[in-house]
Amino acid sequence: MIDLLRKILVKLKALLFGDPVVIASKTPYSGSVTPTDLNVETTVIEITGESDDYIVEGYIDLSQMQSGDEVEVREYIAVDGTNYRIFLKATFSGVQEQPVVRFHAKTLLSSMKYKVTLIQRAGTLRTFPYSFIKEVMGSA
Repeated sequence: MIDLLRKILVKLKALLFGDPVVIASKTPYSGSVTPTDLNVETTVIEITGESDDYIVEGYIDLSQMQSGDEVEVREYIAVDGTNYRIFLKATFSGVQEQPVVRFHAKTLLSSMKYKVTLIQRAGTLRTFPYSFIKEVMGSA
C-alpha cells in the first residue's frame, strides 16, 4: 500500500511541478472475436502488466446482432495485480440501434491487469469486431 501511495505521489508531483508525463508507447489491439459456444466467456483483450502506468480504452461493434441474440460484455480490473474483479457488466439483446460499445479510458498502475470478455447467451453465434489502444506512460 505504501508503494502504491508513493507511486501516486510521484506522478502527482510530476503533474503539479512540470515534470511532464508523456506517452512512451502505443499498442493497438484490433481484430474480431467469435464465441466458441453459447454461454462460454471469451476473452476479447487482456493486459497483464506493463513497464509503467498505462491508459487503455476501446470499442466493440455489436452490429452483427439479430433478433434472438443476447450478448453480455464484461470489463475486469485486477486492482491488486492478481485477482480480477468485474468493473462493468452489460447485456445487449436483439438488433442494436447504437451497436458500438465504448470502453472509456482508464488509467491503471503498471501492476494492475485489465481484461474485457464477451459471452453470447442466446441466438446464432456471431463475430464481433473490436479495437482497443494501450498507451504506456513515461517521462520527458
